[in-house]
Order: sequence, then C-alpha cells, then structure tokens
Amino acid sequence: MLKLVGRPLLALIPTLLVVTFAVFLLVELAPGDAAHALAGENAPQEVVDAITAELHLDQPLLVRYGEWLWGALHGDLGRSYLSNQPVSDLLLEKLPVTLSLGVLSLVLAVLLGFVLGILAARWPGGLVDRTVTTVSSVMLAIPSFWLALVLVLLFAVTRNFFPTIGYTPLGESPTDWLHHLTLPAIALAMNPAATIALQLRSAMIAEEGSDYLMAARAKGLTVPNLLYKHALKNAAVPVVAVLGFRIAALLGGTVIIETIFVLPGLGLLAQQTALNQDVPVILGIVTVTTLFVMVVNVLVDASYGLINPKLRGAR
Repeated sequence: MLKLVGRPLLALIPTLLVVTFAVFLLVELAPGDAAHALAGENAPQEVVDAITAELHLDQPLLVRYGEWLWGALHGDLGRSYLSNQPVSDLLLEKLPVTLSLGVLSLVLAVLLGFVLGILAARWPGGLVDRTVTTVSSVMLAIPSFWLALVLVLLFAVTRNFFPTIGYTPLGESPTDWLHHLTLPAIALAMNPAATIALQLRSAMIAEEGSDYLMAARAKGLTVPNLLYKHALKNAAVPVVAVLGFRIAALLGGTVIIETIFVLPGLGLLAQQTALNQDVPVILGIVTVTTLFVMVVNVLVDASYGLINPKLRGAR
C-alpha cells in the first residue's frame, strides 16, 4: 500500500512549487497589473506608483515569490490586494460552496454512470446497450456550460422549477441547498457520468471472456451474480482510474458553472481575482486546488489495492 501512495506523496512538494511559480510568472507576464486595476482606469500615475510600492510590486519577481512561499510554509497565504482580507479566510468562506457542488456532482455522476454502464453490459449489442452508448457519446460532446444554459432555459426561465442564481448553505436549509444546486450539479455531472458509463461498459464486457468468469459460469452461477459479484469488482479498477482524472476536470468546470449560476464559490472567486490580477488570492486558490487534486490521486492509487488485492504489490 505504501508503494501505491508513496510516489504521489513524494511528488506533492515539487508539484506545488512548479505550479505556484508558473502561476506567479504567468500573472507577471500578463498585460496590466494589480496596481492599475486598484487605482482605476484614469488614475494619476502618482496613485499607481503609491499602490505599487505599498503592494511591493516594484520588487523583483523572485523576491516576491520567495516572500509568498516563506509565508505559505508558515500557514500565511497573504492578504487580498482588493479587499485586504486574509486569503485563508476568503478560501474558507468560499470553499464550502465549491465542495457542495463538487460532491453533489460527483455522487450524481457515479450513480448515473454505474447504472448506465451496468445496464449496457448486461445486454451487450442490444437496444439498451446501443441507447446508452449513443446517449453517452452525445453527452461527451456537449460542453457543460452549454448544458447549463439549456437547463436554465428549460427548468428555470420557462418552467420556473429551479432558481437561476444564488446559494443557500446546507446548515440553513437542506431543501433550499439542494434546490439551488440541482441544475449546476446536473450540468457538471453529465460529462463524467458518460465517461464512467462507457468505461464501465467496456471493462465489464471485456471481463466476460476471462477464465475466472467461465469457470464461475460452469459452476452454475447466475448472470447477475457473475456481473455484480465478480466482473464488476475487476472492471471497477480502470473506472476508478478514469474517475480520478474526471474529478480534476470537474473541479475546473466549477469556474464556468459557478459564474453562470452566480454561486459564491472558489470558481467565481477565481474568475473575479484573475481579472483584477489579485496574485495572493490566485495563488491561494491554485495551492488549494492542486493539493486537492494530488490527494485525490493518492486516494485513487490507494483504492486499487482495496478493489483488487493483486495490485497491492504491483508498484
């Protein structure tokens, strides 16, 4: 088990260093800067210079990155240029919204993907299989933001079944929480659900010709028992691998979805701070999301050994 998770853990620190420095460099190379954004479009040069000095933007890039890195190593992610609020407080304020949307979307994607994949594999080549394959292929080609706009038009504007914008915390009202997140979660979940369905279908059909299933079939086991007790366990390994990549993509998709539905999460915050080149907040978001993706990868690698004990000593 240590071999499975050791490499991702060892790669965590250098990955964070490369990613955060790359973001720092890209923001530096982008046109404009935070001083001009804060001062305003027609602000005098004296005001811009004063803000530049106050934010230490006149220092060399490596010096500024080194100061940020030293603070981050001590748990201080800096303060927002725009609001002067600690970045950690901003992230803690926005993180529950993004986590709520991400978890709900992931649960929906896994449930729908596994149901469709199992149904397609149960009758390969039949009407259900062809229908699942066609629908999943179409869903893979549809961008999440386009689907979100269609859902808003059909179920929020035309029918008024769901709200178009806003968010209610889970602690205040679970019903309103689910009501506000239903359409965003569906828009985010359809693409990974289609990926899971197609991958699980292919993996389970490939397992049908394996020796252990032929032996189990010769013993008189029923088809549902063969599929759910034996084939599904081995077919889940490649599905989990794909799911790890889809979680990272799902996290990136929250930027657009939160903007469309005006959800006050990390995605909307990232979009706003990127426009204003609020470097400390951008770096804080990048650090948190990179850590999250790396942790997901560790959990995915660890799950291989739990799903299939033969893989525990394979790495």
